[in-house]
Amino acid sequence: MVRDAVIVEAVRTPVGRRNGGLSGVHPTDLSAHVLGALVERIGVDPAVIDDVVWGCVSQVGEQTMDIARNAALAAGWPETVTGTTVDRQCGSSQQAVHFAAAGLVAGHYDVVVAGGVELMSRVPMFSARLDKDPYGQAYAARYNGVDPDQIVGAEMIVRQWGLTRTQLDEFALTSHEKAATAQDEGRFTGQITPVTLPDGTVIAADEGVRRDSTLETLGGLKTVLKSAEEGGTITAGNASQISDGSAAMLLTTSEKATQLGLTPIARVHTAVLAGASPVIMLTAPIPATQKALAKAGLTIDEIGCFEVNEAFAPVPLAWLADVGADPKALNPNGGAIALGHPLGGSGARLMTTLIHHMRDNGIRYGLQTMCEGGGQANATILELL
Repeated sequence: MVRDAVIVEAVRTPVGRRNGGLSGVHPTDLSAHVLGALVERIGVDPAVIDDVVWGCVSQVGEQTMDIARNAALAAGWPETVTGTTVDRQCGSSQQAVHFAAAGLVAGHYDVVVAGGVELMSRVPMFSARLDKDPYGQAYAARYNGVDPDQIVGAEMIVRQWGLTRTQLDEFALTSHEKAATAQDEGRFTGQITPVTLPDGTVIAADEGVRRDSTLETLGGLKTVLKSAEEGGTITAGNASQISDGSAAMLLTTSEKATQLGLTPIARVHTAVLAGASPVIMLTAPIPATQKALAKAGLTIDEIGCFEVNEAFAPVPLAWLADVGADPKALNPNGGAIALGHPLGGSGARLMTTLIHHMRDNGIRYGLQTMCEGGGQANATILELL
């Protein structure tokens, strides 16, 4: 029998704003919370889990010492359950799913959990660098001493694809509107496990959605690098939010799911990677998507839903322009501009949202991709079962 990789359940915490409701929770404890919620929903004994593959970008301070293993132990799981922590920058937990699926297909695993976490309130972005050069002399020589910067890369996309500040702000506004509608209609309820704080406060909803956003308020925000007069377009309003959050999925094979009495939701149909320039940094989702479709033998029109991480508004806008997807199928419940981007947890958050949306709407194929540091991208095609 050919082995496959199927997702049985996917769950996430709400995404907290910087210094918001989740900021007082240790990242290991937040990870443990979502792990506990995952097995509770399925009713599976965690002793059957072979490994926890966990994405985390800033592996320093509270997020170091293999947070995957620490989270499994903090969740009260047997000491036999191992854990390993993955860093593929913003795609870390999507890569965790790829590694988990590969392990299942290869026969290394029978049951595995994949996901990730990032508490950006407690472990600030780039804190792992500690003002040290991560690139070295040979890298610097290859790229003429350029220190890659994601905002510079976003501005490069704006120029290369001929985008305008208004287009970016319109996309951002739409993200908030879609996320607010999704909240109001209860689309996130089934995928979120609320977090109860020590004082009894319950965090049950994503905190980043700005219902009062308008084009006027977005247009009034200062650009980050150059002034608007100098051609700057990227602002805090058309970029992803700094956030806290965690998400997890349980994967197994179809055969093992039957043995355990579990009902899979979706199959990992295709999983690929793509690399592009680390200077512009954010364009690799385009070739990753094209590569995934070619490998899967599917056309863009056969994909019913897309989750493309909204690191910056120009990323999905350039992606749309090049791959020719239906804009209505892109991030139908809003994206990171509205919901937030807890780096190491974002890939799993996007996939959790994608899986639930596919199931709720009977969508056969969904595709997820996201830009990553170093000019990389993962792309995953899921098939509803």
